[in-house]
Amino acid sequence: MNVLIAYASVHGSTASIAHRIGEVLAGHGERTEVRPMDELGDGVHGHDAFVLGSAVHEMTWLPPATEFVSRNRDVLADRPVWLFSVGMPAALREPWRRLAPKEESDITEPLLRLLTPEGHRLFSGVIRPEHLPRSGRLMFKALGFRYGDYRDWDDVRRWAEEIARSLAADRRGAAL
Repeated sequence: MNVLIAYASVHGSTASIAHRIGEVLAGHGERTEVRPMDELGDGVHGHDAFVLGSAVHEMTWLPPATEFVSRNRDVLADRPVWLFSVGMPAALREPWRRLAPKEESDITEPLLRLLTPEGHRLFSGVIRPEHLPRSGRLMFKALGFRYGDYRDWDDVRRWAEEIARSLAADRRGAAL
């Protein structure tokens, strides 16, 4: 299958996760294209499946990502779509970490009004002091959050392999 992995990223975590997903799917024999959403416009018609991801700021996808989904929802509605979001749940300390599942539903709710995805995954990204304004750094420190690289590459690989298995099953079902 021809799979588009499209993403909206600010500091690079989402882009790196999108590229890793593309590598895993390509390793399973899928034809992949990994591109930033803001470079695509309406050029999605030649793809059989989609993996779409965005950085999460203030509990929502970035505007280029939501605009991309809105603009292309007719095409996306007819094909398998997986969504991923990149936030900072792993940087949180208790009791805030327990709120991560709630954050995931807040992130996906607006997207589910536009799409019926095969699945969604919330990954943690990289958070550094320079990613936040001064007020954000003060709040981050006051709440005891931790800076660092929280990308879980094994989790990304496992999720991409789930997608690859689903695509292979779709191909087998279509061949029958």
